[in-house]
Order: sequence, then C-alpha cells, then structure tokens
Amino acid sequence: MILAIDCGNTNTVFAVFAESGEKLGDWRSSTDRNRTADEFGLWLMQLMRLAGIEPESIRGAIVATVVPALLFNIKTMCRKYFGCDPLIVGEAGVEIGLMVKVDHPDEVGADRLVNAVAARESYKGAMIVIDFGTATTFDVIDDNGDYRGGVIAPGVNLSAEALHMAAAKLPRVAIGRPDRVIGTSTVAAMKSGIYWGYVAMVEGLVARIMKEYGKPMDVIATGGLAPLFTDATDCIKRADLDLTLRGLLSLYRRNAPKNP
Repeated sequence: MILAIDCGNTNTVFAVFAESGEKLGDWRSSTDRNRTADEFGLWLMQLMRLAGIEPESIRGAIVATVVPALLFNIKTMCRKYFGCDPLIVGEAGVEIGLMVKVDHPDEVGADRLVNAVAARESYKGAMIVIDFGTATTFDVIDDNGDYRGGVIAPGVNLSAEALHMAAAKLPRVAIGRPDRVIGTSTVAAMKSGIYWGYVAMVEGLVARIMKEYGKPMDVIATGGLAPLFTDATDCIKRADLDLTLRGLLSLYRRNAPKNP
C-alpha cells in the first residue's frame, strides 16, 4: 500500500492507496507547523486501524507540500512509523514527466504540478484546473499536455477574513450560497458579495484565460471548497476532488524504486 500526503497551507490530507490504485481511505488534518512526527504518526495509525488498514502494510510514501516547515516532521513520521523514506515532489530525482513551460519552473508549487499531472492523465485536450484552497489557483495545461502557468488568487476564506479584519463594523460570516444576490441586511450583503463575487471572479478569469489561449478548454475544479462553487456556474465542467491524491499516486509509481 502507498501513503500519499498533500500538505496545504490550511489542511493536510493523508490517503492510502492499494497497489491496484483503489483509494482505501483518506483523512484530513489542520496544517499545524508545531505538530511533531509522533503526533502525526500516532494520530494517523489510529485512523488507519479504525478503517481496517494495518500500518505495517505501507510500503512507500510520497509527499507534496507548500509548507516547508512541516516537511522534516512528515519525513520523520514516515521513517519512524511506516519504515519508508518518502518521495518529495520538487526534490532532485523526482521526475514529474511534465514539461513546465514557465519563466521559473522551480517556483511552481508542488500541489499545482501534481494537479497538472493527474489532469493530463485523466482528461484530454487543453484544460484549466481550478484548485479551491487557501489560495485559488487556475492552472493551464495545453493541447500537448504541457504546463503553461496560470493564475493565483486569494482563497474565498482568506478574502472573507480580510474583509472582517479590515472593516471594524463588518462581522465574520460563514461562507455559503445565498438564495439572493441583493442582500437586505449587512450580513446578507456580505455573504452575497463574498460568494457571488467569487463566482464572478472565477467566471471572469476562466473567460479571459480561454480568450488568451484562443481555443475552448475543459475546466476541472478540485480542492476542499470545490463543491461549494461547482454547481453555481456553467463554466466549471466537472469536479474531481481526488485529483491531487491521484497525481501523487501517479508520481509515486513513476519514481518509486522497484524494491522499496
């Protein structure tokens, strides 16, 4: 079995895959830079056993992280509790099999590259992958399957928190889909502005990317907040919530030693 770990700025997702590629379980934890290897290991082993997965069956691991401070403890956890040295996306020797045609390829986030790998393997033609996370990223894969860059925008939760923090009289509000655009109270107006304003941003950026690319493109949504927006706009063609995890599995298979 393979352990795939996606460390984001807000949440860290752990998943176990069978050799066949079937996902046997996944668990989400808040990303805490102070959490020790022992805390990660004991927490994850308990959850695995509750799901009927024996930790001793893990034969390899792969990690993608945008939080460098977390990497040492994640590596230590893999070695101490699962007996394996994890592959790290972005480190020397880990091939992604993807042409990254941007000005500074080494600056592209590991999560964005992993999404691009999975999208290219799962879908055909040019596409935009929208990942709704702490930041919302729009990544462009061309007709040849090459990564061409994209857009990084503030995530919806980040935008909502900034609005609350910067305006003394505006409260913190929960993010959800309002029934109406025109709010009849301060809270309702904020909810509408945050949600429908974000939908408008997504639609506007997708339209501009397609215009610049010059051809129709498939649009795939992923990330923890993707279900909140997928049904609110016709520009998103499909949601694929396991895209990043499948990309990690694919990269493990490409790079793992034959006898780990």
